[in-house]
Amino acid sequence: MLVHQCTIKEPVSYSGTGLHTGAQCTLTFKPAPENYGIRFVRVDLGGNPEIPAIVDYVVDVSRGTTLGHGDIKVYTVEHVLAAVAGLQIDNLVIEIDGIEPPVGDGSAMPFVEVLQRAGIEKQEAPKDYLIIDRTIQYSNPEKEVDIVALPLDDFRMTVMVDYKNPALGSQHTGMFSLDEFVSEFASSRTFCFLTEVEALHDAGLIKGGSLDNAVVIVDREVEENDLTAIGEKLNLDESMRLNDHGFLNDITLRYKNEPSRHKLLDLLGDLVLVGVPLKAQILAARPGHASNVEFAKMIRKLYLEKRLVKKFQHERKEGLVFDINAISEILPHRYPFLLVDKIVSLEIDKKIVGIKNVTMNEQFFQGHFPGRPVMPGVLIIEAMAQCGGILMLNTLGTTEGKLALFSTIDKAKFRRPVVPGDQMVMEIEMVNKRRNLIQLRGKSYVDGDLVAEAEMMAAVVDKEPAKKTS
Repeated sequence: MLVHQCTIKEPVSYSGTGLHTGAQCTLTFKPAPENYGIRFVRVDLGGNPEIPAIVDYVVDVSRGTTLGHGDIKVYTVEHVLAAVAGLQIDNLVIEIDGIEPPVGDGSAMPFVEVLQRAGIEKQEAPKDYLIIDRTIQYSNPEKEVDIVALPLDDFRMTVMVDYKNPALGSQHTGMFSLDEFVSEFASSRTFCFLTEVEALHDAGLIKGGSLDNAVVIVDREVEENDLTAIGEKLNLDESMRLNDHGFLNDITLRYKNEPSRHKLLDLLGDLVLVGVPLKAQILAARPGHASNVEFAKMIRKLYLEKRLVKKFQHERKEGLVFDINAISEILPHRYPFLLVDKIVSLEIDKKIVGIKNVTMNEQFFQGHFPGRPVMPGVLIIEAMAQCGGILMLNTLGTTEGKLALFSTIDKAKFRRPVVPGDQMVMEIEMVNKRRNLIQLRGKSYVDGDLVAEAEMMAAVVDKEPAKKTS
């Protein structure tokens, strides 16, 4: 069934105080055209600079997810983005007249309500789903964090948290459809431990924080006379109380497992940064913004890989990324110097595996050498470099009008001859990239045996030299 992209019907605004800055701020949500995505626009700055809600623009995850582009930033975007994801909105302009969205009640519900008031409108273009077709796993053993995406022709999330605190305990929650988000998850509030609150206050943060927009869990011994001091330190007008459940004041949880539901909300918001809606089952143990963002980067790379393949490989074939027709679209090389027959594996900005089938019909065998054909070592390196050129696609954005020229070949070694009948498997890794210089490390194998290896540096230049002006 075809599912269409969505935006909102009319502009709508929401104002309030930022959690960390304590500054007043207004968000204005506006309709956006098809394939626009989600973008924040700082209307308080000259030129109204935009920051796309893409994981590449994440600049800080210490106490929320912060997007930035150059010197321009927007703090704590996760609750806004969770509301956008929960309502399945694809294209949206989010104008903001400050550096941080309003905190509201610490949940995503204020943003959900204002977007619902604007109304959701279907667009003509279909949704660009990323279908997860292989397991993607992020793990941080030190913090006991695990997040996994599994193949599923739908979208589901399961989250478990365990902070070894009596007030919180071990909790889990599950969302089996995005249709559940508004009623079951959007109103779950952010939570934090008292020691965290005190540390954040000492660091000059949470200037807009209060017991109206966060659940504070007491994680240290607190005497009755400490409560007054805590209230004064945090600039809270109300008198402090510690209830029987370990929460400051008589906080009543909206759900028994509200903290785990809020962690799911945060993760959903951070996954918006992939840039497209997902079809997958997400399982997460002890997630946080740092781990969420690293996981989103992994999924974003898969999306870019699939987008590249879709652009050049018009016929899908099992076990194949690019066939010779796709390679001919990507690389400028032609007979007799096109030395890659197919690409069988591609990891964006990381690694590529290509195949060169070596036959007696290769032109160079006529002279290298008569009576004992051996593939020249320089051409083995050239074949690896051509694979590297395809790996550089995402870095360059496009190969049109560009050439990648050797600037350095280092540590080249040839272990055994490559002869007619061999199938050369070339594995190329991207070691480093900066501006127009890209460093690669290549190894070639025949029947599992290493036959050649080298480190290469390529300089990306314009295909046509710049014309001199008189």
